[in-house]
Amino acid sequence: MASQIGFDNEKYLKEQTAAIAERVGHNGQKLYLEFGGKLIFDYHAARCLPGFDPNVKMRLLESFRDEAEVIICLYSGDVERKKIRADFGTTYDSEVLRLIDEFTQRGLRVAGVVITRFEGQPTVQNFRRRLENRGIAVYTHYATKGYPTDVDTIVSEDGYGRNDYIPTTKPIVVVTAPGPGSGKLATCLSQIYHDYKRGIHSGYSKYESFPVWNLPLKHPLNLAYEAATADLGDVNLIDHFHLETYDRKTVNYNRDLEAFPILQRILCRITGGDAGYRSPTDMGVNRIAWGIVDDGAVREASCQEIIRRYFRTSCEVALGQADKNCLQRISLIMKELDLLPEYRRVVIPAREAVKEGQARGKGDGGIFTGAAIELADGTIVTGKNSPLLHSSSSAVLNAAKILAHIPDDIDLLPHNILQSLSYFKKEIFGENKLALDLEETLLALSISATSNPAAAAAVEQLRHLRNRECHLSHIPTPGDESGFRKLGMNLTSDPSFSSKSLFDE
Repeated sequence: MASQIGFDNEKYLKEQTAAIAERVGHNGQKLYLEFGGKLIFDYHAARCLPGFDPNVKMRLLESFRDEAEVIICLYSGDVERKKIRADFGTTYDSEVLRLIDEFTQRGLRVAGVVITRFEGQPTVQNFRRRLENRGIAVYTHYATKGYPTDVDTIVSEDGYGRNDYIPTTKPIVVVTAPGPGSGKLATCLSQIYHDYKRGIHSGYSKYESFPVWNLPLKHPLNLAYEAATADLGDVNLIDHFHLETYDRKTVNYNRDLEAFPILQRILCRITGGDAGYRSPTDMGVNRIAWGIVDDGAVREASCQEIIRRYFRTSCEVALGQADKNCLQRISLIMKELDLLPEYRRVVIPAREAVKEGQARGKGDGGIFTGAAIELADGTIVTGKNSPLLHSSSSAVLNAAKILAHIPDDIDLLPHNILQSLSYFKKEIFGENKLALDLEETLLALSISATSNPAAAAAVEQLRHLRNRECHLSHIPTPGDESGFRKLGMNLTSDPSFSSKSLFDE
């Protein structure tokens, strides 16, 4: 069903801009502003906050274009193991390139890329050369000696002093990264250390959307953050430092609370005075709560995001990409909110489609799979696999037909074309699996549209599948997953394999 708008971007921008401007005025000559979460394409926030612009934070930065520049952090270990940003299926080093392009196009200067916890890895050195060959300044930081207990070593030439200094010229330095654990905080502290040695009085602040400090601890929006960071072991807690100082309950997460006393001591040692903050909440400038205009809509959307995370993590566990403890943590969150996987409306129809396929006996090699898509008006469309099409392909074609008001008996991809493609896959490419996955089907549909008016009408409706919900009875093949990602759909799946083969093309 169509989502209610729960978030006002303009109201949020007004409040957030004022909060950052006020913080800049209280932080000496320069403010290092750590941006947590995704700075652009923040689809987690968009799913939890109906109406949220995934790029609103970039719009925020554009308003500070003349006063701000950017440092991008990249953890060397993420380059080495080719860590993937799940919503795009791209590696973190590729995301750095995307970030540089986005900032440059918006007129924001990138001061440089810093490789954190550098250990001389060959793959990291190759990436560094790639950046430098394109005129991007690259700096290296190392694991901080003495961290977290030996402040004397940390704040010395053997600690932060080993790191490259990144020259900056603007009063606001945004420190961002492709994802968590990239070393943003350590980069800010290292820069402040080097600034003070140069007689520059700089400060630190943090902008992180979640958890939302002035919403209840167990608000679904905050619990959705816990579900999203289950692999990091993040847990939302009451900020006891803030409670003791101001007698007010606010929410933060365990890593910030654990790091705060250390951070406070390090800042005091660097500046030779007061750190200026009494709690982790004090350090933040988050104004997300000011943009919420329908708490009920946000609660419902956040619950649905938690269920999506449950399915995604279930599949990652099945594939050996995640620890079972991650799934257990999300399961506990589900229980806290009395949520069941089947509360996601497309789950049961996708499973029922499997049963329908079994009854008709038209699976692919005896394997039966199902897919379900929820359209904007709440209509559920299903698809079953066949020897010629994956269930994902069938569901998308059926959805496009409904949106374009095309009768069910009209073929968007004539049978002879499907057979010709299957022949091509078998005889030319030498493949064993002949049914078309979603990516292949979309390409075939676009070609068919040149001579088939019905196919052309269906192609025009594909844009209306963006942000729609979809569920599969099985773990998607790479071609199906890529197709759904390009359509911009919110995909989940049961943790079942679509075939008995260990290698799936």
